[in-house]
This record gives sequence, structure tokens and C-alpha cells, in this order.
Amino acid sequence: MELSAFFKSVIDADDMPVVICDTNHTVIYMNPSAVERYKKRGGTSLVGRSLLECHNDKSNIMIKKVVECFEKSAENNRIFTFHNEKENKDVYMIALRDDNGKLIGYYEKHECRNTETSPRYNMD
Repeated sequence: MELSAFFKSVIDADDMPVVICDTNHTVIYMNPSAVERYKKRGGTSLVGRSLLECHNDKSNIMIKKVVECFEKSAENNRIFTFHNEKENKDVYMIALRDDNGKLIGYYEKHECRNTETSPRYNMD
């Protein structure tokens, strides 16, 4: 089986939204959680469109600055962008690189700060 099927499965299983973009800011993939979260903005119809169309001018400037930072060094791979107080989560931009360390894109990563409430190993 091709490894990419495993990677897609990992991304699709994530409860948090994952929006993957290329270096031109084109949305190339959204996991099911992202499709649901951004349903009012178009859901899957956002794939193939510019991420910059979905943000205001101030956000677009910051997105471009983060990508420039990623391009400066292969050491620059994770940038904290904001804390969502309402949902108690942090949001990051993460660099995506090829095997040679060249920047090929980025994605938005959400990390929830809430403690898990379901029972451990609940398999009922």
C-alpha cells in the first residue's frame, strides 16, 4: 500500500481542522473536520482557491510573513498564530517540506487545551 494513504488517513482522523496549502497559498486539501468547520465559507469548494481570499488584509500580511520566515530557514517550521479563548485552543502554522528541506507548503494546526473527558480506553 502507498504511504500517502496512511498520511491521508492520519490527517482525516484528526478531530481538529487541517487545511493544507501550497506555497502559492492555494488550498490543496481539507480534512473532514476543516470541511465542517468552514462549511459556511464554502467547505470543500475552498479546495483549489487561495487561502488569502478567506482572510482580511491584516491576516494576509501575517500569513505571507510566516511563509517568508519558513522560506528563510529549514529550522523555521512552527509559528504560533493565536489563541482562541472561546474554544480554548492554540493555532499554529506548520511548514511542509520535501525530503531535501525545501518548503512545499504549510498547514494550519489547531491544538486543544481542554483536558479529555471521555474515559480512558473506552471501547464500549
